[in-house]
Amino acid sequence: MKVAKRWLVMSLILVLAVSLLTACGQSEQVPTDVAGESSAGDKETAQSTSSSEQEALTLPIVSEPITLKYFWTLDAKAAASMTSYDEVACFKKMEELTGINIEWIHPPTGQEKEQFNLMIASQELPDLVHWDWSTVAGGASKLISDGSIVKLNDLISKYAPNFTKLMEEHPDWRKEAILDDGSYYYFPFIREDELLRLSSGFQMRGDWLEKLKLEAPKNIDEWHSVLTAFKREDPNGNGQADELPFVAIGQSRVQYFEYAYGIMHNFYRDPNTRKIKYGPMEPSYKDYLTTMRQWYKEGLIDPDYAATDTKNFDAKVTGNKGGSYYGMLSGNMGRFMDLMKSKDSSFKLVGVPWPVGPDGKSYGPMAINAVQPVGTAISAQSKYQKEAVKWLDYCYSEDGKMLFNFGIENESYKMVEGEPVYTDAVLHNPDGLAVSDALIRYAMAVSNGPFVQDKRYYPQILVYPEQKTTLDIWINSCDPSLQMPPITLTEDESQRFASIMNEINTYVQEMFDKFVMGQEPLDNFDNYINTLKGMGIEEVINIEQTALDRFNARK
Repeated sequence: MKVAKRWLVMSLILVLAVSLLTACGQSEQVPTDVAGESSAGDKETAQSTSSSEQEALTLPIVSEPITLKYFWTLDAKAAASMTSYDEVACFKKMEELTGINIEWIHPPTGQEKEQFNLMIASQELPDLVHWDWSTVAGGASKLISDGSIVKLNDLISKYAPNFTKLMEEHPDWRKEAILDDGSYYYFPFIREDELLRLSSGFQMRGDWLEKLKLEAPKNIDEWHSVLTAFKREDPNGNGQADELPFVAIGQSRVQYFEYAYGIMHNFYRDPNTRKIKYGPMEPSYKDYLTTMRQWYKEGLIDPDYAATDTKNFDAKVTGNKGGSYYGMLSGNMGRFMDLMKSKDSSFKLVGVPWPVGPDGKSYGPMAINAVQPVGTAISAQSKYQKEAVKWLDYCYSEDGKMLFNFGIENESYKMVEGEPVYTDAVLHNPDGLAVSDALIRYAMAVSNGPFVQDKRYYPQILVYPEQKTTLDIWINSCDPSLQMPPITLTEDESQRFASIMNEINTYVQEMFDKFVMGQEPLDNFDNYINTLKGMGIEEVINIEQTALDRFNARK
C-alpha cells in the first residue's frame, strides 16, 4: 500500500503542468466542448460497445426534448452559492449534449430522510432518485419487489455500453455494485483509486511538536507521552495550564483510537479468521476503554468532549488550546489553516500516522470498496427508463468522466501536457469562493454522483503542502484489513437488525461515556457484555456473517 512514489510522480506532473499553464498565459487553444468532443448539435458516438446487441450511445439522446425529474440532496458546498444543480456547468452541458432537461427536486436541509421515506411510502417517485441505498430499510431488493425502483439488468444490457464495459473491465467493481442475486439496481458513485478513499485521520499541532522537540506519535504509548507533554509544558506559551491535548466532537472522534487495538466501533471483519465481529464486545475493547479512562482522568482528553459541537470544537483548535484531534483533510486541516494564516503565522498542523497496535499493525478506516452505496436508481413508474439509462450511461464514458470531474474545458480546466489542470476560476476564484465551493459550480468531483471519480482531481484541490504530506502519511500507514465489503441484508434481516441494534447502539453509547468518565467501574465490563448478549448482539453478528457469506459467493 506504499504510494509515496506514485504520489510524488503525480505531484511532479501537477507542478510541471501548473508551471506550463502559467507560462502559456492566454495562449490560443482550439475551442472544444467537453474533453475534445464535437458540438452537441452533431450526432456522435460516446462509447465503445462490448455487445453487438447493445445500442450505441449517440448524442443527442432524444430527437425531441424531454424532461426527467431527479431527486437529489443539494450538497452543502453547492448551497453556498447556488439554489439548484440546474446552475452547475456539467449538468447544463449534459442538457445541451443529450437533449434531456432535468427538473431538480432538492429536499429541504434536515428533511432529506423524511422526504425520501414519504416518497417511497406514497409510491410517487420521480424518474431518477439519487440516494445512499445502504440506509434504506429492507434494502434495494425490497424497493425492487415493491415496485419502487426498477431492476436494471435488461436496460443496462441494451442501453448502457459504457457502464457495461466498465463492469467487464473491473469485475471487483461489478461484485460491489450488484445485489446478492446479481441484480443491478443503481448507477453508483465509484472512487477509482485508494487516494480517494481516505480523507480523514489524526491531526496535531506541528508547531507545538517543534517547540517541545517531539515527533508525531506512532503508537499508543507515544501518544500518551506527547499528550502529557502538551498538558504539562505550556506549548501555547501563555503561562496557563489551559491546553486541551486531544479535543473531539462527541465520542465518535475519540473512538478512532480503537483501531490501535485491532477493533472498530461497529461490525468488522477479523483479519485473521475473516469472520464478522462486533468491536464493543471484544476483550481488546476493555483494554481500549482502560486507556481512554486513564487519558480522561489525566486531562489528556477534553473533559467536555461529549457536549462539544462543531462551533466549540473550532474555537478550541483556532483558539490555541486544542493540541490534536481527528478530522477531515479539507474540512478541518485546510479550513483551520485558512482561518489561522493571517492570525498566527506560527500555527501549523501535521498529519499523524495510524497508531501501531500490539500486533504490529496500524489499522485504519480506508475503504476497501471502490463502489460506494450512494448512486442513482430509476423509478419503476418512469416512462423514460430507456432515456434515463442512456443519460446515466454517458456519465461513465471517458467524456462524461472528464465532464463530471473537471467541468468545462477552457473554463474550469485546461489540458496541459495531456493532463487536465484546473484554472483560476476554481483554484483562485474571483468571487472569493473556497476551492471546493468553486469547483462544484462546474463539476461534481468534490461531492458524488453517478460517475467515476478521477484521482487527478484530488491533489489539485489540496491547497497546502501539509495536506498532501498528511494524505501520504495516512495512506502509507493505513491497514484496511478490518473493513467490510458492501454487504446487503434481506428485508427480514434488515428489520430484525434494526429492531435489535437501535437499543444496542443507545446502550453502547451510554456505557462508553460512563466507562471513560469513571462513572462505571471497568470491573463491570463482563456484566456489560452479558447485557449485550441479552439484547441479541450474537443474533445480529450471525445476520452480518450470513450477509458477508452471500457477498463472498457473488459471481
